[in-house]
Amino acid sequence: MALRLLSRNRNKGIPVLGLIATIAGFLLLLDRSTLTESARISRSGGQAQLISVQPLSPMLGEMCQWLPASASGSLASALQQERQAARAAGESPTATRRAEVVARKPARMIRDPYAAYSSIAVDPVHDEVVLTDENLFQILVYDRLANTPPRARMTEPKRMLGGMHTKIEFQCGLYIDPTNGDIFAVNNDTVRTLVIFSRSQRGNVPPARELYTPRGTFGIAVHETTEEMYLTLQHDNAVSVFHKYAEKDDAPVRLLQGNRTMLADPHGIVLDTKNKEMFISNYGSHHLKQSTSQEDSREEKANWPNGVQLPGSGRHLPASITVYPLNASGDTPPLRVIQGPKTEMNWPTALAIDVERGELYVANDMGDSILVFSVSASGDVAPLRTLKGPKSLVKNPTGVFLDLKNDELWVANFGNHSATVYKRGASGDTPPLRVIRSGPLNEPSLGIGNPHPVAYDTKREEILVPN
Repeated sequence: MALRLLSRNRNKGIPVLGLIATIAGFLLLLDRSTLTESARISRSGGQAQLISVQPLSPMLGEMCQWLPASASGSLASALQQERQAARAAGESPTATRRAEVVARKPARMIRDPYAAYSSIAVDPVHDEVVLTDENLFQILVYDRLANTPPRARMTEPKRMLGGMHTKIEFQCGLYIDPTNGDIFAVNNDTVRTLVIFSRSQRGNVPPARELYTPRGTFGIAVHETTEEMYLTLQHDNAVSVFHKYAEKDDAPVRLLQGNRTMLADPHGIVLDTKNKEMFISNYGSHHLKQSTSQEDSREEKANWPNGVQLPGSGRHLPASITVYPLNASGDTPPLRVIQGPKTEMNWPTALAIDVERGELYVANDMGDSILVFSVSASGDVAPLRTLKGPKSLVKNPTGVFLDLKNDELWVANFGNHSATVYKRGASGDTPPLRVIRSGPLNEPSLGIGNPHPVAYDTKREEILVPN
């Protein structure tokens, strides 16, 4: 049977596999005649809901082996024996178990010991390149002209920020103030705080300023003339606009969100201040929103996103770039949309814009490529050019930046511990001009990012890690 579950609270920490297994076990106890094609159970209070039960078609290929029903009995017997042994020794089972867990050492560890670059920005005033590291939770600053020799293990950064005091975790968005070099860094998964550091800060230090942001904030762009800061919100399919110098509990000045916006798991954002437009990259995960009154809002702040989803409306759409007026708010539809198989987009992440040439750069994560479109492109169109291939070293790019002062294109490659730089018009399988590496050449990158409850496939002897 197929179970479709919908939770109004998308807490990433919930053990979903365990929930499904529990419900599946419960259904096995029911008489099959009581299940209908559209059985519906509604619960209030944001609890998980069983939407429907549908028979699955015969599955092809091998399947994981189920543990026999006797397994639970064997486990219960072992636990009972452990409790009896603890009582005989005059210790509580809880205390004994806790002591064992504290003293236990892992048989082995699967981890990446090197920085995984996720977002990138250049400070042309101070001739530096700044990178965020989603693996070891750091911000790393290098000389712009740094170049890691092939035989070198890595390039050491000029300075770094990291540690519990910094509030740096899964940082995916980055902006450098062009006047004073302040670093604006977006935390995505686990910390609902945008952190700002001055150029003089380094090490494990508190941010100079912080702003409490909605959950799932990803991309950042700043309009220096209006002093406004644009943030994309993955889970709420929205764009929040704050004052550039907002801090702590300050509310957004406006919000772009609604069923007509066509925002679908938005990630990257870039502003075209010349043509007064903003470009958003969308992975494609989409759901409709229920209208709520101000009293029903989960936050008391003005212009705070509505997180209430319409049950059963979830869909996965093709990846897209959606374009809006720069001052768009409310449920505003896009001016145009780039979407379709000719675009080659597969998890389009960060964006950069070349206003002089009228070109839009897209870090195409799962396509291992940088795609370049005309800023006026619309519909199912092919890129003007593509940077891709083994010589280019582009691998799972999640960050892209155009350094117009030095006529260079920078790419943060999450898939191979590298940041690579090219001439602005590079295309095809072009080798980079320079490479900054955080690990040895050809060192495998595990690609682990915020791993959730893992599973073990006994049939294939493989560990399954959802990220």
